[in-house]
Amino acid sequence: MSIQKTILHNGVTVITEQMESVRSVALGIWFKVGSRDELAHEAGLSHFIEHMMFKGTPTHDARGLSEAFDRLGAQQNAFTSKESTCYFASFIDESLPEAFALLSDMVCNATFDEDACALEREVVIEEIARSEDDPEDQVVELFYRNLWPSHTIGLPIGGTRDSVASFDREASLVFRNKHYTGGNCVVAAAGNLEHEQLVELAIKHLEGLPGSAGNDERIAPQVIEGNRQTVHYKDTEQAHLMMGTTTFSSNDDRRFTLSLLNTAFGGTMSSRLFQEIREKQGLVYAVYSRPHLYQGRSAYTIYAGTRPDNANKVIKLIESELSKIAQSSITTGELDLARQATKGGLALSLESTSKRMLRLGDSVLNDLEPLTFDVALQRLDEVTVKDVATLSAELAGSPLLTAVVGPFKDSDKSDESEELELV
Repeated sequence: MSIQKTILHNGVTVITEQMESVRSVALGIWFKVGSRDELAHEAGLSHFIEHMMFKGTPTHDARGLSEAFDRLGAQQNAFTSKESTCYFASFIDESLPEAFALLSDMVCNATFDEDACALEREVVIEEIARSEDDPEDQVVELFYRNLWPSHTIGLPIGGTRDSVASFDREASLVFRNKHYTGGNCVVAAAGNLEHEQLVELAIKHLEGLPGSAGNDERIAPQVIEGNRQTVHYKDTEQAHLMMGTTTFSSNDDRRFTLSLLNTAFGGTMSSRLFQEIREKQGLVYAVYSRPHLYQGRSAYTIYAGTRPDNANKVIKLIESELSKIAQSSITTGELDLARQATKGGLALSLESTSKRMLRLGDSVLNDLEPLTFDVALQRLDEVTVKDVATLSAELAGSPLLTAVVGPFKDSDKSDESEELELV
C-alpha cells in the first residue's frame, strides 16, 4: 500500500492510497470550508450548500443524480463540519470514472434552483428542530457556544432558524464562488485505483475551479479564561453534562500523546472514567472523553448522562478524576493498555476504504503529513509516560467549562461551587 500526492496547476490536491487487496474505491471531494469560515449572516450556509449540491445540475435533476449513483452500485453522501465539507462515494473500482464525473458535476455545477432552495430551507430547519429535541445534541451546542462565545467555531454547524430562512440561490452562488476554489479542494481516494488515473480525472473535471488560495488565514479561537458553568433548562429524565477545556492545535505533534491519554482516561470501557463512574458507582449509562481537534485551538471534552439528582455527584467525580490524573498521570501499565487498544482500533478502522479516505483528506486539510499504518504505529510507540504526565497536568490545570442540559434553573456563572438547583 502506498500514499501518493499531486498538486494540480489550479491548487487542487489529489491524494491516494492504493489497496490492491480490495475491489472497491472510496472517493471524497473535500473543500476547506465549514461553519468557522462563515460571516454572521452566513451562519449555516456551508451546511445548506452541502444539501443543495444533491438537488440538481444542468445534466441531472435530483432524482437523476440518485439514480445515476444507484446504477453504479455506489453509496454516496456528504457531511459538513466546523472546518470542512466533504462529498463522498464508495463503489466498485471499475466505476471510478463515472463516479468522479457525478461528484464533480455536483460540486462544480449545482444549479441552486430557487424552488429547490425554498424546499431545502424547510428541510434544514426541520433538522435544526430535531437537534433541539435531542438533549445530547443540545448540550454539545451549549458547550461550544460558551467555550468560544466570540468565535465562529463556537456556533452551530447548521446555523439558526433565522439565518437558514434567508438563504437563497444568490447567497449560495456567492458563497460557492468564494470558497469552492482549487486552493481549498482536496480529492482523496483509497482502494483499488491508480494515482495517475485519479490525477487525470481531476484535471478533466475540476479544471474549472478557480485557482485562488485556500482559507489559510483562520483566526485561532481564544483560550478559556476561568472556570464556568452554564445550564439550560429542559424537562428531561436525564441531566446531560459536558465538561472540558481548550488545548493545542490539530497539527501539534502531541496529538498522539493526547490520543493515548484519552484512551486511558475516558475512551474505553476499561478507562478511569468508565470504571469509576459507571462500574463502581453505577451513576451513568454513558460516560466518555473525546478530543475535538481544530486549527489554532482544540477542545477536550467529557460527556456523561445521569439522573438529575445525581448530576452534582457526577460532576464532582469527573473533577476528582481530572485532579488524580494531573497529580499522578497514568501508570506504565495503563499506557501499555491504551497503546494496544489504540493500535487495535486504528488497525480495524483501516480495514475500511472509507476510513482511509477520510484520514487522507483530513491530513491534507490540517497540513499534516499523511501517515501510513506502520508510521502511525511508530508514533504511538514513541509516546512515554512522561509525555502523558506533562499533558495530563496541562489539561487538568486548565480552566474548566461545565455545560448542563436538564431540569435545572438556567444559569451562567463562574462560581462552580454552587450546586445545580432542580426546578
